[in-house]
Formats: sequence, C-alpha cells, structure tokens
Amino acid sequence: METFSQEKISTLKTQLSQTKKIVITAHKSPDGDSIGSSLALYHYLIKKGYDVVVCHPDPAPHFLNWLDGFNDVMSLELNQPEVKDLIEQADLIFCLDYNALHRMGLEMEGVVRDSDAYRVMIDHHLHPSDEFDLSFSEIASCSTAQLIYDFIVALGDKEVLDVSIGEAIYCGIMTDSGSFRFPNTTPHTHEVIAELLRVGVSNSKIHEYVFDTNTIDRLKLRGYAINDKLEVMESCKTALMSLSKAELERFNYEKGDTEGLVNVGLSILGIGKSIFLSEGDGIIKISFRSKGADNPINEMASKYFHGGGHANASGGKFDGSMEEAIAEIKRVLPEFTK
Repeated sequence: METFSQEKISTLKTQLSQTKKIVITAHKSPDGDSIGSSLALYHYLIKKGYDVVVCHPDPAPHFLNWLDGFNDVMSLELNQPEVKDLIEQADLIFCLDYNALHRMGLEMEGVVRDSDAYRVMIDHHLHPSDEFDLSFSEIASCSTAQLIYDFIVALGDKEVLDVSIGEAIYCGIMTDSGSFRFPNTTPHTHEVIAELLRVGVSNSKIHEYVFDTNTIDRLKLRGYAINDKLEVMESCKTALMSLSKAELERFNYEKGDTEGLVNVGLSILGIGKSIFLSEGDGIIKISFRSKGADNPINEMASKYFHGGGHANASGGKFDGSMEEAIAEIKRVLPEFTK
C-alpha cells in the first residue's frame, strides 16, 4: 500500500476533525531528524489551527537550538508533571522517528501507553510494530523529516510550507542522510530540498549552525578520541572507538559532543565498519556504521546488543563495563566479517 494512500489520509483527516489536543513525540536521545521532523509538524499543525505541543523523553543537543520552536519542546526528563498531564489529556499523539514505543525509553513509553489518545506513527525505520492506530511507514525514505514533507503534501497543504517548517525539514534530512551522501538519498530527496529552497530556506545557514558551532572542549574531546582511543582491526576491516564516563567528564561533555564521531572511523581508507561506544546512564551506548548494501551492521546490533536500525546505521547498548563491551564486540565481529 502506498505510504500516504488516500485511504490513510482520509482516516487521519477524520480523526483530526475530532481532535482538540495534539502531542508530538519522538525517540529518546533526540537527533537532527527527530527534532527536525517534530518541529516541522509542530509549525504545520499550528498554522492549521490545532492545539499542539512537542513532548520528548529528554532534551536535544545544543547544536539544534537555532531551530524555530526549539525552546517550546518540553522533555519528560525536565518537565515530568506537565508532560505527563499533556499526554494524558491528548486526543491524538504523533509518534515520529521511532518504530516501536520502547524507543522512547521505559518511562515515556509507559506514559504514552497509559494514554487513551489515538496514536499516529510516521517513521522510516525497519520492522515497524503494530502498536499504533495508524502508521505511515516508509523504510526507503532517508529520514522522517522527508516523510513530514510528503505528509504535508499528501494532505493538500504544500502551500502552507514556510521557512520555519522548511528549515526543520531540511535539518532532519541533512543530518539523517549524512549531508546527502548515504545511499537512501534519492532524486526525490533533492526534489524536496529544491522546494524548501524555493520557500526561502538557506542551506548554508543550516550547515553552519549544525556543523560550525564547536566549543573548544568538544574539539579537544574529538581530538583525544581520534588520537588516543581509535583502534583499527584490519582483519575485520573495522574501526573501534570508545569513551568512558570519566573521559567524557574530563572534557566537560555536553549532549551532542560525540555526534558524528562514529563516522570518523568509517572514513578511514579500507574500513567497512565503524563502532563507537560511550558510557552514560548506567549503560554502554553503542553506535554502529557500515559501508555498502552487502555489508549490513544492524544484524550485529540486534543479535548481540539489544538494538537495531538501518542496514548501515544502527544503535545498541551493553549492560556491563566498557572493557566487557569491547571484548564482546571483538568476540562476535568475525561472525559479521566477509
């Protein structure tokens, strides 16, 4: 069935006609796509006259704070009573950039599950669950932000697009497509970008705000990680990098400071996989990246590290010490090496 079929759009329009209060949610540990898609939909729904609020599990990294509406986003972590009340009172909840409720984290998942609201999922990840009342899932899309553009067009509201909506969509597409270099960047992606530029979006401004706002601490942290913590396993064509909680604190770590570090390993000549581990929230968080359609990394993430995601970009976690996590990666890596 077509992602935004007339039947599904008609169902949503009927639901929206009966809706008074809307909450927009996204996955835990927000990134450019989850924030971009949330704020794009937020500005669109406001222009359509809806009572809408964005409620995320935790705050977004500082390099996204230039987006219009960023300060309007509330997180369960910082605004627990208010967020719980808003979700409890919602008639409809948009579930953006996640394919299953557990991706929001245990506490946020519980709040949303307890709500009587109608749940609408818009997402591009593999294996969408059946926990939603209505799903717009397209795994071939480079980002959820691109789907928000398609969603607005499918609703017949292309003329509603403006700079605030467009900047948020552009940011989401740019960050999740690796600045338009990943294989799921299609002709349609560039057509969407062209439309955003036509409404006044400045591509150079967005690239500068996202990539050229480093702090000295962030640059020193990244330099330390590359110089002191990068390990290349040539037999498995894999780069491995890790940062402990103490190492992060040494460089005054802020959320977002390690964004993109996993791609540094992948940029090494001859390397097909890159794995980055960081210690936080009592667990070891793991980012997996790989090159090529015949070199998926999500199978390793899902089989051994409680994760999953796209074929070439996945996430996972490990309950234990950093040393144990690295040892487990090295133990299972040959299984996924051709």
